[in-house]
Amino acid sequence: MAAATPTPAPAPGGSGSGMDARLEQETAQWLRWDRNPLTSESVKQLISESNEEELQKCFGARMEFGTAGLRAPMGAGISRMNDLTIIQTTQGFCRYLEKQFSDLKQRGVVISFDARAHPASGGSSRRFARLAATAFISQGVPVYLFSDITPTPFVPYAVLHLKLCAGIMITASHNPKQDNGYKVYWDNGAQIISPHDQGISRAIEENLEPWPKAWDESLIDSSSLLHNPSSSISKDYFEDLQKYCFRRSVNKESTLKFVHTSVHGVGHEFVQLAFKAFDLAPPEAVVQQKDPDPEFPTVKYPNPEEGKGVLTLSFELADKIKAKIVLANDPDADRLAVAEKQDSGEWRVFSGNELGALLGWWLFTSWKEKNQDRSTLKDTYMLSSTVSSKILRAIALKEGFHFEETLTGFKWMGNRTKQLIDQGKTVLFAFEEAIGYMCCPFVLDKDGVSAAVISAELANFLATKNVSLSQQLKAIYVEYGYHITKASYFICHDQGTIKKLFENLRNYDGKDNYPKTCGKFEISAIRDLTTGYDDSQPDKKAVLPASKSSQMITFTFANGGVATMRTSGTEPKIKYYAELCAPPGNSDPEQLKRELDELVSAIEENFFQPQKYNLQPKSE
Repeated sequence: MAAATPTPAPAPGGSGSGMDARLEQETAQWLRWDRNPLTSESVKQLISESNEEELQKCFGARMEFGTAGLRAPMGAGISRMNDLTIIQTTQGFCRYLEKQFSDLKQRGVVISFDARAHPASGGSSRRFARLAATAFISQGVPVYLFSDITPTPFVPYAVLHLKLCAGIMITASHNPKQDNGYKVYWDNGAQIISPHDQGISRAIEENLEPWPKAWDESLIDSSSLLHNPSSSISKDYFEDLQKYCFRRSVNKESTLKFVHTSVHGVGHEFVQLAFKAFDLAPPEAVVQQKDPDPEFPTVKYPNPEEGKGVLTLSFELADKIKAKIVLANDPDADRLAVAEKQDSGEWRVFSGNELGALLGWWLFTSWKEKNQDRSTLKDTYMLSSTVSSKILRAIALKEGFHFEETLTGFKWMGNRTKQLIDQGKTVLFAFEEAIGYMCCPFVLDKDGVSAAVISAELANFLATKNVSLSQQLKAIYVEYGYHITKASYFICHDQGTIKKLFENLRNYDGKDNYPKTCGKFEISAIRDLTTGYDDSQPDKKAVLPASKSSQMITFTFANGGVATMRTSGTEPKIKYYAELCAPPGNSDPEQLKRELDELVSAIEENFFQPQKYNLQPKSE
């Protein structure tokens, strides 16, 4: 916490600390520009204590602006999310947009925020959003600033709906409570992709000094350039959502009970409205987690992907009211987890791949009922990321529509969806295994609100036929082939070790020779998206774009297995995703699971070599 009484800043270098020159320069500049008393005091305090280690953490390197924007802890310094770094980032983004759009001052931008806050540094998502709006309005750019918290998908929706140049969402999604983030959408309604990230990054470096009115956030309230899109966007979003309600009459008669948790985030009110739009009785909310709370007091991590730990309170409530289905959003409501009570009394949390199979099947089935003409199939698409299950590919092959895979992340699926729609194609669905689903392409990003209500309608429809989600999932696998998946990660904080591990795979049997086997499993194809190599292509060049900045190798095995090893863009992890795909027909899923477990053990032992590289396994 910053000191309560102001301390004069020691003259740079005058503390006798022998602080390195770059650090001295950075902190001196910071204190000239920062007008937030909490962050500037905390920096003065660190200088007076000669706490070089902590200063290094705050000023070691400027946060890198990537395609996912920014994400970092809140606090003082150029390595953190705070008032000054938000001002600097927005000034750079504004200048970049001015170069890209001659009509920026006619069209404008949209800005929204989640409920995160960090009292120690005075930072909060709401304050950051207002400072970002101030930067744009001071330059004559119209800003559509939501007056209260919204789900992340409302920003890409507003960009397209209001034909704006860009969107900003202040959120750190499901990260730990001390973090915040700055997520950016382009005028096509999708997250930015290269080279925009580099262009914005350069523009930030060129506009570090706060503009004259940068700190004067009160000026926006009286500005004619400030618009509040909250009620109109909410109204239009739920109207558009109704087009994806396929069983309204069944919904009205529903007796199936649902429990919903927003995990102390923004989702509660919006999921309630979504159920209303579908004529479904509202889900019962987990009271302790219903209201936004930046402390996330009831969970260790506010991430429903972590499974049962986050859902304990949901299961308790569901058991109490005899509900069979739990729906859980992450704190910015762009992801969704679904759990179902099994006949055994156990709760089953569906993986992202399993829910992807269920939603893909449902959206195709419902679309097919409305579109009997088979010739429309040739212009119909589904997408998933390359580390997600290939189940949509199997459904597409049998049903006759197109399936495409993209690189990891919704920025790729969103941009590809927009291209396809612009070519007159229909995109029914896109998903990634990290519990992200795009069920309605009026939002070109993952959307946990629409996914929640569409999952509820699906469960409700199946219940009228006395079929559970688990039984339907099994039916999908019998019809299209079992797709058994397993994913995990190892933690490694040393970039050099990670590079060594992947270089070892590229030179496994002597120089430039990838492995031919993994334990007893024969490898039939290799794709390396770091180098752009793919030995299954005639010219040995990968179809998906390669990126030298991240490690990613996919192995295809003779037994129908596929495994990808990749580094994470936001965490110190080496992740792996393995899948065994069987042809349609009633295979033995238990036998497939055993075979996949053996394959994964072989990959861990032979390719990860955790002892050799000192890797920490995922803690259960």
